[in-house]
Formats: sequence, C-alpha cells, structure tokens
Amino acid sequence: MELFRIKRDIPFMRYGKLTTFISLFTFIAAVFFLVTKGLNFSVEFTGGTVMEVQYSQGADLNKTRERLDTLQLGDVQVQALGTNRHVMIRLPNKDGLPSAQLSNNVMDLLKQDAPDVTLRQVEFIGPQVGEELVTNGLLALGMVIVGIIVYLSMRFEWRFAVSAIIANMHDIVIILGCFAFFQWEFSLTVLAGILAVLGYSVNESVVVFDRIRENFRKPAMRNHSVPEVIDNAITATMSRTIITHGSTEAMVVSMLVFGGAALHGFSMALTIGIVFGIYSSVLVASPLLLMFGLNRDNLAKANQKKEEVVV
Repeated sequence: MELFRIKRDIPFMRYGKLTTFISLFTFIAAVFFLVTKGLNFSVEFTGGTVMEVQYSQGADLNKTRERLDTLQLGDVQVQALGTNRHVMIRLPNKDGLPSAQLSNNVMDLLKQDAPDVTLRQVEFIGPQVGEELVTNGLLALGMVIVGIIVYLSMRFEWRFAVSAIIANMHDIVIILGCFAFFQWEFSLTVLAGILAVLGYSVNESVVVFDRIRENFRKPAMRNHSVPEVIDNAITATMSRTIITHGSTEAMVVSMLVFGGAALHGFSMALTIGIVFGIYSSVLVASPLLLMFGLNRDNLAKANQKKEEVVV
C-alpha cells in the first residue's frame, strides 16, 4: 500500500558517515548518562509500599501529591485507576519507618482533606522482591536480544545480521540513556515498552534489508553502485514507513498526552523507540552495510551456500 511514490531516489548513503557519527555520539552520551546518573528505578524494583485508596467524590491528584510531599519520602507516585475516585499511591521505603506505620501516616494525611477516603488495599514490596524483578527483567530482555540475533543470523547474510543487531542495540541504549538523563521513572511498564521497541525496530530493519536484497537481484539495478541500490530500496519503502510508523506514533502520542501517569513511562519509551527505530534502520544499519563491505559477490556467495545446504 502506498499513499505516494517518490520518483527520484533520495541519496541517503551520501550522508552515511555523518549519520554514523551522530549515532556514535548519541550512543556514547547515552552510555555516559547510564553510568554516571543511572536509572531511576520504580517501587517495583527498589521495594516500597503500594496503596489503593477510594474517594466518594473524586480526588484532586495534584493536591494529593502536594500533600504527600510534606512527608518528605522522596519520589511519591499518585495515579488514577480508571477514574479519580480510585487512586494508586506508590511510596518508597524510608529507613526507620515500618511500612505499616507509613501507610497509616498517609491515610491520616489524606483524611485531613477528604474524610471520606478509604483504604482498599495495601501491598508491601520488599527489597528482595525488587531484586528478583530486576533479575527477571534483565533475563527477559537478554532472551529477546538472543532470539533476535538468532533470527537475523538465519534470515540474512552476516553483514545484514550484524548491522541490524547493532542498530537495534543502538535504539535500546538511547531509550535507557534518555531515562537516565531525565531521571524518568523506570518501571515494569517501561521495560515492556522497551521489549516492544525491540520487535518493532527489527521489523523495520527486515523490511528495508529485504528490499535491498531484492534490488540486487533486479536486472534494472545491475549497473548501479551499491550505495545507489541501497538508496533506491530505502526510498521505495518510505511510503510504507510513513503509513505504518505515522499511525503507530499517533496512537502512542495520544497515550502520552491523555494516558496520564499510568501510561507515561510506557508511551515515552515507545515514542523514543519508534523515532530512533526509523532513524537506525535507515541511517545506521544501512551505512553499516557499506562499512562491512557489502557487494554483489557477498550475496551471490551467501545464496550459493544456502542452496548447497538445501541440496
């Protein structure tokens, strides 16, 4: 499906060195912020208290946050569960203050403004549980990465596979670097968003690389140089990219704007991931093919090996 067709190929590879330098700079900056500032882990990872309270008339979330800030607990999260009558409060651990006493203090504070507020449930997350979530989250991320590496290695010649892997890792590090730099809260929903970005970015790389391989087989492209073949492939997929990513980004931005605090981290991770996923598939992975010495002979040898294996 195409909304429009670009008649002249856009010379993306002419700026390949510049875009590669920009990517390298942003990657190093992201790693720097991850090392120096670190991620701002949520209560799920660090341990703390999660309370669910109910109001009869509805709550002013901003006023509730201001009231809870007087407890000087640190990063306190207040978010509505569907409506502002049901509110979830996440509190970090505080040395010397038991979780039960902390929840009682919170309820006493809330009842000063709303005597009708009631406690529906409270959960205490210990540090050990948080450590298990960190371990399991990293394990899930690692398994996804390994699965993608295996898939790309089987699907493409090694130059394509390595380029796609580097581009995907670039996207993940950039997302983590943004969360570290702005100290946005890193929660389980953010981790879910990162896993979604991995699959999304891989799909874009596969689409572009499939078109590049097809171009090398076309008789009309035999007299074109490798950069020209790649430029033609990227230009040919631009209409599809704009339709797919534009509609997805519109949905994600709507979640970011109207979803509230509950969806903020998830939608922010997706927003950054989609933008950099397009960038990396076109302006990171493709220039890497040239750096790795891609030519027609490489693909011909790869096809011969596959045919020999099949026979």
